[in-house]
Amino acid sequence: MAEPETTVLVTVTGPDKPGVTSVLLAALSRHGVDLLDVEQVVIRGRLTLGVLVTSPADPEDLQDQLEDAMATVGMEVAVEIGANSVAGARLSTHAVVVLGSPVTAKAFSSIARELAGQGVNIDAIRGIADYPVTGLELMITVPSGSPEAETRLRTGLAEVAARRNVDVAVERAGLARRAKRLIVFDVDSTLIQGEVIEMLAAHAGVEDEVRRVTEAAMRGELDFAESLRQRVATLAGLDATVIDEVADTIELTPGARTTIRTLRRLGFRCGVVSGGFRQVIEPLAHELELDFVQANTLEVVDGKLTGKVIGEIVDRPGKAVALRRFAADAGVPMEQTVAVGDGANDIDMLNAAGLGIAFNAKPALREVADAALSHPFLDAVLFILGVTREEVEAADARDGLLRRVPLR
Repeated sequence: MAEPETTVLVTVTGPDKPGVTSVLLAALSRHGVDLLDVEQVVIRGRLTLGVLVTSPADPEDLQDQLEDAMATVGMEVAVEIGANSVAGARLSTHAVVVLGSPVTAKAFSSIARELAGQGVNIDAIRGIADYPVTGLELMITVPSGSPEAETRLRTGLAEVAARRNVDVAVERAGLARRAKRLIVFDVDSTLIQGEVIEMLAAHAGVEDEVRRVTEAAMRGELDFAESLRQRVATLAGLDATVIDEVADTIELTPGARTTIRTLRRLGFRCGVVSGGFRQVIEPLAHELELDFVQANTLEVVDGKLTGKVIGEIVDRPGKAVALRRFAADAGVPMEQTVAVGDGANDIDMLNAAGLGIAFNAKPALREVADAALSHPFLDAVLFILGVTREEVEAADARDGLLRRVPLR
């Protein structure tokens, strides 16, 4: 068996400036070493540059020359000589995304302590967002790849998240994370603010009655199909022009346009599956250039709502059926799909998706979701998928869109 290759780790620190990397590599090249790995991080204008190389014939001479070379650009250098097996290097097994407003040092310390307690190594940390929430991404290695170990990890981090008022999502690292190609959103209280049927009910003067039934259904205390029939029945006799009036007053959830615009740039197919109403949703879907729409249809006779819905009701099982149909139509495997929702009616859909995200969700959905977001910004979904705020803004700038103005 071959002996493990001896390597030298060179770490350069100091103020970030042009020419640092070229000076370092020029000094290394004079010793004829092979480059094995490079990593660079800049935080608040301060550079940390690490370079792993094969060991030269005289490591101590290399250290002396590196110190002299880096002094010319005002940088400090440290050289660590040791036996490391390059072949033994491992890819990170999981990505952990931490979102908060803010992410406090105490919260991050608790997360790091939980990871250490489970024998999990943090391989890399990077900032992925500073707006509208602070986002950090940790690439980690879980010593055991068993489902039990992953469950313990998710459970432990979820407890820390609840205690420290941050959101924490765990995903398997690697190609699978970056291979998602279809995303489906619930509409009411997810893609848009509020519940459409309550807006319609306000025009009929039955808003309180409808809200009580809606809340019971969202908590999973009432069968959705029956609850929908009860709520729609209260709208009987309402003038159909109210549908257009409500559609004109819909407000998107903050970050919704950014999220869909960015996902479309990445090649995602985007759709909505809603227990709401097609007459209200379709104009919005057209505006957002969505690929798929599935929703209920209100019956209208002689310009009035009859208090009934037409056709099969889109309920909890129906949402999962719609997701599978969208995936089949798009030629996307289910493991490459993402579903986002907020209520018990979304449970089957999130379970069916490759990644299920609970957005400001009821407890029944949070318990089964792969990730749970508690901040009211839909673009946090992008951060879960590994897209950074910097990437979003760079793409917007290239397309001539206005950059965001911080709210703080």
